[in-house]
Amino acid sequence: MSGVVVIAGVMAAGKSTVAQALAERLPRAAHVRGDAFRRMIVSGREEYTPGASPEATAQLHLRYRLSAATADAYAEAGFTAIVQDVLLGPELTSYVRRIRTRPLHVVVLAPSPETVAEREAGRSKTGYGPEWTVADLDAELRRHTEPLGLWLDTSMLTVEQTVAAILAGTERTRVA
Repeated sequence: MSGVVVIAGVMAAGKSTVAQALAERLPRAAHVRGDAFRRMIVSGREEYTPGASPEATAQLHLRYRLSAATADAYAEAGFTAIVQDVLLGPELTSYVRRIRTRPLHVVVLAPSPETVAEREAGRSKTGYGPEWTVADLDAELRRHTEPLGLWLDTSMLTVEQTVAAILAGTERTRVA
């Protein structure tokens, strides 16, 4: 597996854990964490929530542009760039268009809403609340996200099994 690998899914789907484990299995890889670009905004940050302001939307798109450019830069330097972020609905398609590197792979982690709720309850950080519910994001993922790449229901898979499925399905992950 080379080029850029985009790992998408809802919050608490396991994107960070799977991306890190996948990067560790490859001989030369970088893990690009999309949320790091959000956290770089120290003052004036507006969180993206339902009915987001134009500024919050602009900051989300800035985050996506920066992470895509970073993934391309790592790939250009000879690393497999594994970039992970919450990319749902038309944002996944738009994000894929931002990546110049070929080959380009997409993996969508799609565990059941019940599994996501269990994982969220066991995390130290929280992503869900009154603005976003597990059901809301799951519906956005399943109803409005183009079926790009390899979609995995990871509800019953370990991290190792998920990475093995990604590596075994490399031809199905490739979108460009």
